[in-house]
Amino acid sequence: MNAGFQSARRAVARLIGSPGADDAAGPSLERSGMHGDAPRLVAPTTVEGGAGLARREVPGSPAVGFAAFLDGTQESRVLDHVGGVPIVHGTVAAVIRERRERRLRTHGDGPLVERAVYLPVDRLPHLATIDGCTVVDTGPIAPDVAHPMALLERAVHVVQERRERLERTLAERWCDGDGAGSLGALWIDGGLAKSPRVAGATAAIGVVKSHHTLYADGAGLAVIAALAVGERTSVVRVTSKQRTPVRSWYLRVRASGGRGPLWGLVRVEVADIGDDVSARADTVSQWILAESSPLSRPDPRWDTLTYGVRDCEEFLRAVS
Repeated sequence: MNAGFQSARRAVARLIGSPGADDAAGPSLERSGMHGDAPRLVAPTTVEGGAGLARREVPGSPAVGFAAFLDGTQESRVLDHVGGVPIVHGTVAAVIRERRERRLRTHGDGPLVERAVYLPVDRLPHLATIDGCTVVDTGPIAPDVAHPMALLERAVHVVQERRERLERTLAERWCDGDGAGSLGALWIDGGLAKSPRVAGATAAIGVVKSHHTLYADGAGLAVIAALAVGERTSVVRVTSKQRTPVRSWYLRVRASGGRGPLWGLVRVEVADIGDDVSARADTVSQWILAESSPLSRPDPRWDTLTYGVRDCEEFLRAVS
């Protein structure tokens, strides 16, 4: 029940009486920009220093502190359409790659990989069961979301939720097994918001590379833009009704060199516990700065893509 794209395409074609496309699969929906959040500024609560963000130089030298890296991947492609309703094949995967004897190896029982067909079952009930495939219902179609592009966006969002679930499972396993500090710090590619257990664990460090949401007001935005390599902002508390509060700060890992204020910039999330706010931020920042070498070129995201996360992506690409 874990059919790949071509097998799923043939199975769907048989059920809907379509000859099916005879060409190779097109680009994934993720690469075509089918999803993305609108840019916004959110005023945070500062928990280090005075009110408002301030620039702070990270003291000391970069130091290796991460024991492992967690990342997930997703890929969504259109199988076919029935009456304007898209049928999407999605592959999601996640893995933790752990440092052992200065090499990265897969932690635990290996990666989690899922393949499924995504469609609105209420509109396509005859496709609720597809031979050899797992079918995921993307939900009922309301008149205001009946546009094929809107349905594609919904499918990609559901695929994303499935990927995040796999990532959350691995992160929780790591944090649950780190009660005595035996496993060490885990670099999580992205934020900690999806799991209260992870957001409250000292072992989990979230590193966010995308900045559609910037936690700053106008003056704080100027501070972020002015950060030099090895500088961070003061620590803020990020909270909302939908997430567990975490402490967060911005860190410049590479010089922007005129490429824009977000180049070489990451936002760090850690558990909102303990009184050592500044010391914790400085230590974790040293760990992150240590991961800026070797470079992840030729990947176009090399300014913030650490080698450990790139290794996760390449591993998952090979197995999924």
